[in-house]
Amino acid sequence: MNLRLELQRLLGLCFMFSSAYMFWQSLSLLANTESPIVVVLSGSMEPAFQRGDILFLWNRDTQNKVGDVVVYEVEGQSIPIVHRVLREHHSTKKEKQFLLTKGDNNAVNDISLYKGKKIYLSKEKDIVGTVKGFFPQLGYVTIWVSENKYAKFALLGFLGISSLLSGE
Repeated sequence: MNLRLELQRLLGLCFMFSSAYMFWQSLSLLANTESPIVVVLSGSMEPAFQRGDILFLWNRDTQNKVGDVVVYEVEGQSIPIVHRVLREHHSTKKEKQFLLTKGDNNAVNDISLYKGKKIYLSKEKDIVGTVKGFFPQLGYVTIWVSENKYAKFALLGFLGISSLLSGE
């Protein structure tokens, strides 16, 4: 066992993870959102977006329009919801915007999903971002890993073995 070679492999692996983290943080700063990329997990937005599509978010717009597809998080739940703006309202001074959303494939609006008897989402507090682009079906790896308890171990094992073999 060559110590220098093993350290080189370890540093290469650390560099790969730190580069991915820096890329994610740079995208977050650019898009002004904690989560600049999300995966569609349900069929509530079909036919516009399918399960497994990767969405790119932008949160630098001061207002949303009716028809925009937004991503929001409900308090107490970690899974973001991707739905279309159905109606918009403004505060009396037009400073704050409030939105009512609905999935394209759903029969009713999202009021039942909002916490605390809310009837609208606050643009500044609840909206994670507005969808500006997408890649179809590329997010199925994420869904597979999150829904299959053995997939995480298989993926980590594959990454470990490939990093061991790449140094030879």
